[in-house]
Amino acid sequence: MKSQRASQNYRILSCRMAGALVAGMMVAVPSAVVAQDAFPSEQIEIISHASPGGGTDQTIRMWIDAASKILGQDLVVVYKQGGAARVAHEYLASRPADGHTLMATTETHLYTMARGMSPLGIDDVKGVARAMQDPSVIVVRGDSNIKDYDGLIAASKEKALNWGVAQVGGTEHIGISRWADQAGVEYRVVPFGSGGEMITALRSGAIDATLANVSEALGPISDGDLRAIVALSDEPIADLPDVPTAASKGHDVSVNTTRGYVVRADTPPEKVAVLEAALLEAMGGEQFTTYLKNSGLDPATSVAGSEAWDAQLKKAYAEAAEAIEKLGLEKK
Repeated sequence: MKSQRASQNYRILSCRMAGALVAGMMVAVPSAVVAQDAFPSEQIEIISHASPGGGTDQTIRMWIDAASKILGQDLVVVYKQGGAARVAHEYLASRPADGHTLMATTETHLYTMARGMSPLGIDDVKGVARAMQDPSVIVVRGDSNIKDYDGLIAASKEKALNWGVAQVGGTEHIGISRWADQAGVEYRVVPFGSGGEMITALRSGAIDATLANVSEALGPISDGDLRAIVALSDEPIADLPDVPTAASKGHDVSVNTTRGYVVRADTPPEKVAVLEAALLEAMGGEQFTTYLKNSGLDPATSVAGSEAWDAQLKKAYAEAAEAIEKLGLEKK
């Protein structure tokens, strides 16, 4: 009898131990999965095609520390220069699509893709967040005979004006081409290598006009050295309330210098969402909003989330590809 009771007790104890073991395994498995799926789980790289200290680099520096605290991981800038952003594209393409690599993106990247000089196509990247949108204005010298938009059109139809650009096939060139096509005027471009030299040339009278970002032209416009003729922007520019948009004159052309961030398009959507939320929160902080305001930009219209930024990238790419084809700048 005692032997039978002992045997029953042993079986009960064995069942309880097996149940406890199974329960333990059931608890342990989800914990392992959670730990494995935690994101981000390591350092995040931000690829920059530009040199340290430039506009792209400065923009990153204004939000990177705040985003690092939000995400709980270090964010580091990795410089991959060369080939008009092609080297940066090659590096992004070599990285896993796990959300731990972002790439700083400007119009230069779109032009390189559109010219067939990149291993990436526009559908190979996904917009995460836009940091800056710097609208463009057509400017002339402060003492120019061109006083307004009608005067610009008349002067351009009388003869092809000399327009300053940073480089052939760059933002200014593409923008002027698109505007001139809609306005029905001829033009000539003179490359200067940088936006600063382009503005200097205009102030000296070496060229007739140029397309400049608000952030770089606002000071000279306020001082009277330059005159803003028209804004190539979707909305009127708050700091230049008397300057009409081209769309209001019947020429619907918008040209912006944008800075934003992308990941590989095959990155899991839930990871893109985590990055988007962190970047938007960081860019909503005092340091970044002050940076934008000091650049003459409105934080409300500069910063945008993934959906709007990705759609803008696709649209801007299509416009750039069309202009590049017309200019014959595709890779031969």
